[in-house]
Amino acid sequence: MKASGLDRLFKPHSIAVIGASTDPLKAGHVIVRHLLAGQFKGPILPVTPRNKSIAGVLAYPDIASLPLTPDLAIICTRRERVLPLLEALGQKGAGAAIILAADFSPEERLELKRVCQQYGIRLLGPNSMGMLLPGQGINASFSPIAAKPGLVAFLSQSAAVSTTILDWAKQHELGFSAFISLGDHCDIDFGQLLDQLSRDSVTRAILIYMDKLHDARHFLSAARAASRNKPILVLKSGRHDPAHGLDNVYDAAIRRAGMLRVRDTHELFAAVETLSHSMTLKGERLAIISNGRGLANMAVDVLLERGGKLARPPLDIGSDATITTYQEALDSVLQEDGIDAILIIHAPSLTAPSAPLASHLIAHLKQHPRARRFNILTNWAGEYSAQEGRKLFTEAGFPTYRTPESAMAAFMHMVEYRRNQKQLMETPASLHGNQLNGELCQQLIRQAQERKQLRLDTHLVHPILQAAGLSTLPTWIVTDAIEATLTAEQIGYPVAVKLRSPDILHKSAVHGVVLNLRTSAEVAQAADAILDRVKQHDPGARIEGLLVQRMARRSGGLELRVRIQQDAIFGPVILLGESGAEPQEMVAALPPLNQALARYQIIGALKSRKIREQATPERLDIDALGQVLCQLSELLLAFPEIQ
Repeated sequence: MKASGLDRLFKPHSIAVIGASTDPLKAGHVIVRHLLAGQFKGPILPVTPRNKSIAGVLAYPDIASLPLTPDLAIICTRRERVLPLLEALGQKGAGAAIILAADFSPEERLELKRVCQQYGIRLLGPNSMGMLLPGQGINASFSPIAAKPGLVAFLSQSAAVSTTILDWAKQHELGFSAFISLGDHCDIDFGQLLDQLSRDSVTRAILIYMDKLHDARHFLSAARAASRNKPILVLKSGRHDPAHGLDNVYDAAIRRAGMLRVRDTHELFAAVETLSHSMTLKGERLAIISNGRGLANMAVDVLLERGGKLARPPLDIGSDATITTYQEALDSVLQEDGIDAILIIHAPSLTAPSAPLASHLIAHLKQHPRARRFNILTNWAGEYSAQEGRKLFTEAGFPTYRTPESAMAAFMHMVEYRRNQKQLMETPASLHGNQLNGELCQQLIRQAQERKQLRLDTHLVHPILQAAGLSTLPTWIVTDAIEATLTAEQIGYPVAVKLRSPDILHKSAVHGVVLNLRTSAEVAQAADAILDRVKQHDPGARIEGLLVQRMARRSGGLELRVRIQQDAIFGPVILLGESGAEPQEMVAALPPLNQALARYQIIGALKSRKIREQATPERLDIDALGQVLCQLSELLLAFPEIQ
């Protein structure tokens, strides 16, 4: 495809509206009106055989009769008419197109993609709401709400979310550098837009709303490159929808690429408020000044729940605090050295009215010699009486929030973003040579494949894990209860006895694993019982004997589960959680890992209580567990056939 295609989408010199209409409720009329209202500087070219002009602009009966080749065409017709129109645009030499129609079948989307590839057209949609580039006067969308120019780009797969964000932004007088609805993208996707926006000098931050990724590799590659220079925030829906993939794997991918995930539209709005001021985090230690203990406590709850750091106890200046009281409290905090950020909370008050207090503090902070050393955030709580104060803070460049919770969510966005940036900068070194015996692993895996042993029991996987540098419990193979008893006597009690059968994948179906056997009589009884249950459950099943293992010493330890799997969207994934945890209940990480990245995964599991430490004399050995995760990462990358 032509590399210049996205430039013709983002910087069009001429725009054609295909399917233009005189009906004010139809997209073909709305978009012409929006382009005129935005004062787009280039030619606007309505195409319709029914009318001579649309909204006072000369119209053309078909694409072939256009007097010039449009850089961008917006197709506003029904789905059935789109494909021949796209073909005609290709023959005309158009550079980019937006398709508004929805409900294309997978086969029809493939055909759209084929036509675009044939003619070098870059396509936004189908099912796109369009796009807004306010700085260029371009509103090529059927959104009922326009956008002001600003520093934040917004990319969305949902038209409903897009219009909601635009409505909120208008109320708060926040602008956008670009506002793009991808729809059911069959050509232009998130990755390509991130590549473009990362080079855009106007865009300072990027917000993404996504339902599901299609090209994870390109998206993550583009996100890593873009997030080195600009904050990228992601609102991902479908957290509990299996069709969208494992949500914890999305979490891991977003963190690893240096982006930040927000959980809902409230968090997204708070993030937009912060990002619109281009605030750079000074540090994580926060102090709180408030004219009421309740609001301060709410802020502290959110701060600590999200892993934040309270620099000092909240400074409660009382409900009768005056403007002078606020200034004195602020001055005292500004003189302290162990603080990086200050949240000023104001509840509606007779002694310190909202707008006069805001105006006074703004002027005071502007001239205070130490104010620049701190991030200043404000929570002017309430609605009616607080509106003017919040507006003053926004105009002065200080982030302001309606609730203490949203203020803390916004602050923690900055903290988490900086932490994710540290993950982005980690470049895992290979462990080859001192951990993984790749030659031996390959030989063992090949032997298993030749024997068609695609599911490996403990004794079969033991040598592979050992070749990867991982210690496992020794395993003995026996044929019957007598051999099991003799082996148990030799290795010492307690032991476990397990069934060996290639025909019974889930041993629990026949109670084929018995643990904590402490005498020869218990071992003999367990072995005979397992073999009898198999014969009753599945008389034709092949039985290859039994496994005997010594039980691990679990006193004072944690039972953990590490799972490796190939994710349909992101590829190889390592999951960590407690014994018995299901994949969606674990913390995910994307290989390759090094010790620092493995540590992030373990700490994340502890903080989110996916791993709950017990009150035992010995704490969890994070470094040792991290080493195991790194070794598994190396094994998984070297041999992607491991599921």
